[in-house]
Amino acid sequence: MQLAGLKQSRPFSAEFPASMSSQQPAGTKPMDPPGLFNTPLQTSLPKRHSLNSCLYECSVMHHRLAPKQYRFKHRVFLMSLDLDELPQLGQQLQWFGVNRPNVYSFWNSDHIRLNAAQDVRANLTAWLATQGVAIPTDTRIQLITLPRVLGYVFNPVSFYFCLAADGTPLCAVAEVSNTFGELKPYWVPRWQDTAEAGSTNSTLRRLVPKEFYVSPFSDLTVSFDFHLKIPGERLSLRVNDVTGGRTVLKTALAGKRRELTDAELLRLTLRYPLVTLRVITLIHWHALRLWMRRVPWFAKAENPHLQQGVLRPHSSLASHKSTASTQPL
Repeated sequence: MQLAGLKQSRPFSAEFPASMSSQQPAGTKPMDPPGLFNTPLQTSLPKRHSLNSCLYECSVMHHRLAPKQYRFKHRVFLMSLDLDELPQLGQQLQWFGVNRPNVYSFWNSDHIRLNAAQDVRANLTAWLATQGVAIPTDTRIQLITLPRVLGYVFNPVSFYFCLAADGTPLCAVAEVSNTFGELKPYWVPRWQDTAEAGSTNSTLRRLVPKEFYVSPFSDLTVSFDFHLKIPGERLSLRVNDVTGGRTVLKTALAGKRRELTDAELLRLTLRYPLVTLRVITLIHWHALRLWMRRVPWFAKAENPHLQQGVLRPHSSLASHKSTASTQPL
């Protein structure tokens, strides 16, 4: 797969006014002026819902193309949480707690945490500011993530979608984690190249150096190609590993919206019991199979200089001065 025309981008300075910013990183088409859009935006759900928060019943697909072919597909469910609705959800749902134990729970400490005294919304906004991106105070932020289940969580990746008050997509942040407890966010802007098949103003895309130890079977020099659709009745997210203009690993997450109710949580619990424990078990199972197939692997401590911008750095990085990590204050 050739990715001609899609350039790697770096953090830049951007400020979104009440609707959209007109600034865009080098190598992409400039954004439309505020209030002027040449293509229709997917700004609302086809159906009316009492809450923006919901569940997604999903399939996750990984297809490794090199150095050896390996493919798997599994079913999971994810929560899609409007950060402004968290207090309401904590009171309304019997099996869901916010910063308190429950069968399912959301904790600020599981996510971006530059300041332990602030909630996840404030920490996300602060992190975006370090990337030169300012979002309006009335931005709606939708977080797609795995909750804690009976106190345990592992999130390979969570996604924040930032929408203006009128529903206009502003940007997304992919929050990638590894089994060492580290976390790295990636800013993903709105994609403007409508010449690409299937791309609209509701698509967010970025090709960016990975510089993060995600898997022992993934080279640190590859880039992430994020291709994210604004969630609605359907969820469609793709994150590929790219090197030298060639895709070496494809990852896709596709799902259907479900209402966030106690009854639906019970149904999905019976269908996908202990979902977070299942996720971490499958990660190690597939790692074992790759090792048995003699897929080349890389030790985490080998190249600390290639692991940049890491939050909650592991001890193998803590003493490496070039690692641009940000610790909780």
